[in-house]
Amino acid sequence: MSTTFEARTPSYSRIELAEVTARSQANLLGNIHGGEIVKLADSAAGIVAQRHSGGPAVTAALDEMAFLEPVRVGDIVRTFAQINWAGRSSMEIGVRVETQPWDDASSASLHVASAYFVFVAIDGAGASRAVPALRPETPEDERRMREAEIRRAHRLARRQEIEAGRN
Repeated sequence: MSTTFEARTPSYSRIELAEVTARSQANLLGNIHGGEIVKLADSAAGIVAQRHSGGPAVTAALDEMAFLEPVRVGDIVRTFAQINWAGRSSMEIGVRVETQPWDDASSASLHVASAYFVFVAIDGAGASRAVPALRPETPEDERRMREAEIRRAHRLARRQEIEAGRN
């Protein structure tokens, strides 16, 4: 059975989430654990993947996570997520994480982390299912898609090289 979808744009599923960090999320230095930031980024990416694919999608890989600055207790953390690339059933979602002190609205937001997640759309039985193609709207969307294709090619080449070394 062949399913065809109308291509969707990045703006169709783009989101922003915000939350205030709590002491229970901190390490002994008073910084928020990196795993908490990964969890927030994964949640934002999952929403984008579900919106773009029109149904359930699961995290298949965290391709890259770069921590640029610490996040402190009480910071407002914002995650900005959008789809960068879509294949047959998989999608790459880019996430940018920014913070701002909760008590200083005039303070500029600080870019603290970036990540690239790979999600796979699944059906009710857990098997992969087709997703709509991605139709870039802007030169920035085209750049993001091109860079996502490079990351995908590197992931596949790395996997092939590892498998070849095992045989």
